[in-house]
Amino acid sequence: MELRAIHENCSGCSTCRLACAIENFQEINPSKSLLRIEARFPAPGDYRIHLCGQCGECADNCPEDAIHLKDGAFIVDPDACTGCLICVEVCPHNVMFEQKNSDIPVKCNLCGECVQTCPRNAIVLVGDI
Repeated sequence: MELRAIHENCSGCSTCRLACAIENFQEINPSKSLLRIEARFPAPGDYRIHLCGQCGECADNCPEDAIHLKDGAFIVDPDACTGCLICVEVCPHNVMFEQKNSDIPVKCNLCGECVQTCPRNAIVLVGDI
């Protein structure tokens, strides 16, 4: 399964980002979200949703083998991660994040909260559920 963005539906409301932060960090803080919304104004005047496509570049480049595929999502093992942040550097979509007050990078775990809360169906879950 994978998350897919329908950019034309996005209004930039950040409800998805808020839901992600609450679900994954128990914080009302959209800046902790594991996805990004890019506002492209004044031109072309739209929003782009940046999601982890679970491509595996982070896992392929991790020198500690600390990122593993689990239930369709690449997950960082905090016990094996040394915080080198190579995975953040190589992420082709800039959706592997360094969090404040943590040496361990984070990324989407396919929890689906963004899909459940988006009021405009701008993020959808496709594939086997």
